Amino acid sequence: MGGWEGPRPQEIHVTEHRRTVERYFDGFRASDHPGVLSLLTDDVVWELPGFKHLVGKDAFDGEIENPAFEGPPDLDVDRVVEDGDVVVAIGRGRSRQRSGDEHRFAFCDVFTFSGDLIGRVESYVVPLAAD
Repeated sequence: MGGWEGPRPQEIHVTEHRRTVERYFDGFRASDHPGVLSLLTDDVVWELPGFKHLVGKDAFDGEIENPAFEGPPDLDVDRVVEDGDVVVAIGRGRSRQRSGDEHRFAFCDVFTFSGDLIGRVESYVVPLAAD
């Protein structure tokens, strides 16, 4: 009765979409603009509710390293969920503002794929209080 009903963690199949999302986060961590942009469709949409709505690789490129911050962010992905052409990544991050203050945040990014490339990103970002 009861017990683990799904695949064992070591048995979970890592799809190409999940690998692409991993490369996306690695690209942000390294400020690798060409690497991130290579994962996107030309008409990619980046929706940051309450903040920005970006369309196209040029607009996306300008936000990879937001001018209000210094250096790449530290991003820790806690959970990834996939359903068809959608991958959701939930985690926490830290970045250094140009003012010298640390910006801590929780995030939920929803990636919608068009073929093998990311065609839409919805980023829900919640600022966190300092430790």
